Amino acid sequence: MSRAFVFPGQGAQTIGMGRALAEAYPAARAVFEEVDDALGEPLSALIWGGEIADLTLTANAQPALMATSMAAMRAMEAEGVQVTDAAYVAGHSLGEYSALAAAGSLSVADAARLLRVRGAAMQAAVPVGEGAMAALLGLDFATAAEVAQEAAAGQVCQAANDNDPAQVVVSGHKAAVERAVEIAKARGARRAMLLPVSAPFHCALMQPAAEAMKEALAEVALRAPVVPLVANVRAEAVQDAEIIRALLVEQVTGSVRWRESVLWMAGQGVSAFWEIGAGKALSGMIRRIVKEAETRNFGAPEDVAALRG
Repeated sequence: MSRAFVFPGQGAQTIGMGRALAEAYPAARAVFEEVDDALGEPLSALIWGGEIADLTLTANAQPALMATSMAAMRAMEAEGVQVTDAAYVAGHSLGEYSALAAAGSLSVADAARLLRVRGAAMQAAVPVGEGAMAALLGLDFATAAEVAQEAAAGQVCQAANDNDPAQVVVSGHKAAVERAVEIAKARGARRAMLLPVSAPFHCALMQPAAEAMKEALAEVALRAPVVPLVANVRAEAVQDAEIIRALLVEQVTGSVRWRESVLWMAGQGVSAFWEIGAGKALSGMIRRIVKEAETRNFGAPEDVAALRG
């Protein structure tokens, strides 16, 4: 059975995530220590005992979710599962950095520092209150893209996340996104609602953040991943380090083509998707994209311990 390892994005964060893994597996604890050292602050203390409002700040959530995913990956390795047991790795938005760290392309420390820059730059790109994102449920991607284009009316409104056959997220100027919600309802969307996010990710308004990431990524050693990465903006496998470096910049303003990525992997024979880290959001999306897909989640010690059998 061919499998892929997939890594969650923003929204999966919870207070306490990864703590039980760190208590059960020394290699998992070492990841949190490495991230704390890389950032020069005790991020693990915030993750395990802070306020959810602070953890949800983009500059904290992004490295925190990567740390939790990598702690789970290290615990899995302690049970004898290697990243090379997967045919592909993929991650949803920031999860792409977790996937690259798992596949040996980035060090955990560099991934943490890059995600701190990415989170801060994405937050700073648009003044609070000027941007928004909304989920359109029950519309296919082509229809959602038409809705976004109609709603833009001279402002920015783009289809940002193609998550599954009936969930597309649009992003842009707040007024344009609010128009998209009303147009989507008129087009027969099952639901359309603004999301509780702090910035309009994956649209042209993020260009300042893309520039910041281009500078930051230029300073980092990036190796070819030992397992091909199915990149968000390409929805197909890439393994060349310099192409990946460019795609990570493009990803800041580009759409997360998750539905297409999962379909591409399924087309290459992947039948099992293992979600590594916090939450189960990707597993739900994957089962809506490929009904017969097998999904497993690895975010707690008991999930990882089951690998012994």
